[in-house]
Amino acid sequence: MVTEVRGVTDADFEAEVIGSELPVLVEFTADWCPPCWQMGPVLKALAAEAGERLKVVQLNVDTNPATTNAYKVLSMPTFMVFRDGEPVKAMVGARPRRRLLEELADVL
Repeated sequence: MVTEVRGVTDADFEAEVIGSELPVLVEFTADWCPPCWQMGPVLKALAAEAGERLKVVQLNVDTNPATTNAYKVLSMPTFMVFRDGEPVKAMVGARPRRRLLEELADVL
């Protein structure tokens, strides 16, 4: 069971996210983004709670422009859920754990 939030890059996005057997929650984040920092503990808790049903990863938008541009991410944090290699849900902005779980209920 995976309980950590892994970092992904342009180089391994295909393997880690598109090719994942589990649904994947990707947080598009940046070091300069205070709401992104607030989401760190929330994502860790989510990974620990739903790790066997959902993979949770972070992608730094500043160091991974190809993926960021490919999915037209403009605001941080942006959360995208990928299932079977396709984005199926997108959410923008920090949110409490309970609300995030409610919004993910249909993909878990």
